[in-house]
Amino acid sequence: MGIIAGTSNSILDVGGLQIGQSYDAKVKTGVTVIIPDQAARCAVDIRGGGPGTRESAALQDGGIIDSVHAITLAGGSVYGLAAADGVTSFLGSKGVGYMAGPAPIPVSPIVPAAILFDNANGGDKNWSNNPPFRGLGFAACHAAGDTVLQGAAGAGYGATAGLYPGGLGTASEQVGDITIGAIIAANPVGSPYLPGTKCFWSWPYEVDGEFGGQRPPSDYTYQLPKDSKLEFLKTGGQSTIIGAVATNASLSQKGLKRLAIMAQDGIAMAVQPSHTPLDGDTIFTLSTGDKQCMSPPHLAELGAAAARCVARAIAKGIFEASK
Repeated sequence: MGIIAGTSNSILDVGGLQIGQSYDAKVKTGVTVIIPDQAARCAVDIRGGGPGTRESAALQDGGIIDSVHAITLAGGSVYGLAAADGVTSFLGSKGVGYMAGPAPIPVSPIVPAAILFDNANGGDKNWSNNPPFRGLGFAACHAAGDTVLQGAAGAGYGATAGLYPGGLGTASEQVGDITIGAIIAANPVGSPYLPGTKCFWSWPYEVDGEFGGQRPPSDYTYQLPKDSKLEFLKTGGQSTIIGAVATNASLSQKGLKRLAIMAQDGIAMAVQPSHTPLDGDTIFTLSTGDKQCMSPPHLAELGAAAARCVARAIAKGIFEASK
């Protein structure tokens, strides 16, 4: 039996969350926010050599934080981290967050974030002392709902993948009665295609032609890639794949950490080279349901599905952006 996607083939199949997106066409950047219906257990894994994150340390072992109120993904490199300020303000105004004490002490929304580097994509970055990202974060929250635009959308609006358009993609997979879903903003240094072809590295995991149905030529021989950004980035800069994986399995934070580690393999399954010094590859994992994960082998099965979802979401985002 092949891979079975969920009803919408998106992270929304997991249930218990909403997705909001915004963008600025002039600046050529955007924001994606994942908002669970209630505080959700969360973990994070970071593999790239140039990450940009917020609240990631709070999710490490030994802290008091194991649940979050939203995840923010943004373009803009370090400026994009301000998108989480907008998300935090939005949630706080709704009374969503940890109660630190009685009124008038405000609630404390926990909003981890990760950013990608799209500041060299030709958009107008002359924002002086008023970068657009706080407003984009707020706008993404206002737009949150039960649909997900893919391609040039949200945090993937200004992305590039190797020498091609990047984008935002999402995918899901059923593992028995458990659903795994991923939403990924793909902006990697490496190429998503087998060298010399328009066939995605992710092709073995494709479901129902979701990213074009291209297959390697029957006589294909591997070539060294010539379509990554490496030649153009040897003097510095960053790229990055950032995203989130969610499941309706009830996992502990330790279980979610393992899920995040395995989900990162999906980047290597979809892009080569991956996890480079110039990438900031970051994957958050969320538990939004009460389905039982019965054993370590079962968790391993969910992790393998998470990696496939990430690989498919990367290809879908790039495919939709290239149309």
